[in-house]
Amino acid sequence: MMLKYIMKHLKVYMIVMIFILPSFSHTEELNMNFTLNAEIAETLALLPFNCIQKEYPNKPDHVITGQNDIKSPKQLHPSFYGCYDWHSSVHGHWLLVYLLKNFPQLKIASNIINRLNENITMENILKEIEYINNENRKSFERPYGWAWLLKLYEETYLWQDENAKKWKHALEPLAKEISNKFLVYFPSQTYPIRTGLHPNTAFGFSFALDYARTTGDEAIEKLIIERSNSYFINDKNCPAEFEPNGNDFLSPCLIEADLMRKILSKEEFSKWFHTFLPNIASGEPKTLLTPAVVGDRSDPQIVHLDGLNLSRAWCMYNIGKALDDSDPAKIVLLNAAKLHATDALSNVASGFYEGEHWLATFAVYMLDVFNNQ
Repeated sequence: MMLKYIMKHLKVYMIVMIFILPSFSHTEELNMNFTLNAEIAETLALLPFNCIQKEYPNKPDHVITGQNDIKSPKQLHPSFYGCYDWHSSVHGHWLLVYLLKNFPQLKIASNIINRLNENITMENILKEIEYINNENRKSFERPYGWAWLLKLYEETYLWQDENAKKWKHALEPLAKEISNKFLVYFPSQTYPIRTGLHPNTAFGFSFALDYARTTGDEAIEKLIIERSNSYFINDKNCPAEFEPNGNDFLSPCLIEADLMRKILSKEEFSKWFHTFLPNIASGEPKTLLTPAVVGDRSDPQIVHLDGLNLSRAWCMYNIGKALDDSDPAKIVLLNAAKLHATDALSNVASGFYEGEHWLATFAVYMLDVFNNQ
């Protein structure tokens, strides 16, 4: 019954969007009009709500150092054991905090608060810190899970609500540990990781930079600016025609460009971007600008492509808005963002847990970008 409810409301939402959104032209107002309303928020909130305390199935990223490490997911991660894996649990918590903050009238608000209160406690977070500080787990969730934890902390930091203050207080020592891990690790990473998956350097930097600028963490901001310039400033002709790989949920080219948009001035970014992806204004490569086709949403790797369409959409929108109105690449990118968003939003609630445990987060983050850029 719950799945039918979700599918019904998302389909209604998509039908409305498809009819109200015209194609852009050079003279029209560039306004995406993808609005997250209370009804859709209620629907999307059910997805992480139903999985943040769902322990199985579970895919742990777990280095076993001895017999005593053979434990259940909840024993290993008392805060973030649900939603299939650690990072999905973390960003599921982010999504619930975000929706509570922006839609306090949610019908299940009190139930969400109860679950967050059970999961985000100082006692639980200290156990999470103990886990990640094990010498044999240096690479645990680096940097994707790290980035989402900082995004979760940032969301509580920005909300002057009594519950949010409590969650912020509990999360703060873990956010500081992860912030320190950025400072320790990335000076020694000589080359960036450009995959469309969790190890992607640019994605981790992008969210960590948001956290740094929000909280005033000058050390992290300085590190990310320096490393981003070292890694990416001389990049040219990104091979976007090779995208996507069959299990990408990030576009290596677009996620890098979205990061550099935050690092460079408007003029510097425009010049860099047109060297980095020189054929965008002419609508090439089509493989980058056309939504990826998802062949099997029950497959946990193939369904990543739904996430790719969502993350491409927010990157294209951010990049397009950063370009001058006279730049023809702006229109191309904003139209492509609309196409990707329209395709992906209709598939967030597919009925398969392989996608449902995480796609709502990408959908809401994308909608936040569209409405707050």
